[in-house]
Amino acid sequence: MSDSASNETTITPAKPFVHLHCHSHYSLLDGAGDIKRLVNRAVDHGMNALALTDHGNLHGALEFYRTAQGAGINPIIGYEAYIAPGSRFDKGGASRSKDASYHLTLLAKNRTGFKNLIKLASAASLEGFYFKPRIDKEILEANNEGIICLSGCLSSEFSRQILAGGSGEEAFKDAQETAAWFHNVFGDRYFI
Repeated sequence: MSDSASNETTITPAKPFVHLHCHSHYSLLDGAGDIKRLVNRAVDHGMNALALTDHGNLHGALEFYRTAQGAGINPIIGYEAYIAPGSRFDKGGASRSKDASYHLTLLAKNRTGFKNLIKLASAASLEGFYFKPRIDKEILEANNEGIICLSGCLSSEFSRQILAGGSGEEAFKDAQETAAWFHNVFGDRYFI
């Protein structure tokens, strides 16, 4: 074995990384992470920011904001919304199953976005609750300002269409139409 420098592997430092889809114990019946532990873990990994995107609520937003700020981490407040397949007011038909909702990760880009997340989460609980607090595309479109939209979750409408099988062309067409709708609403604030 040669000691020559040409055989050595150079390790390039990783580019900055931030978790944008993270659940805490406020993701009822789903998340187990304590906010302080999540923030400390981000600090341990040298992250300069962290998003909290609990399922269906913003219950941990204030605790997360204060904890992250105290640890020198930029808090990104988010919300993983449940999207009703039709109207949030429909409690039957296509919405009859407790699984008849899609996931959509929403991040507050600014104060306006945070206020809109509060409106959406409140409406989900007060108007759209059926097994889960749900919103629909109508209220999402009306309150999208200041919000960044991520459809990368495997339970998003886009992902379910891709993974549904069927003819490849049909699944691709459905997913393309869904992505076009979200892009039309969110513009450059929409990411797949």
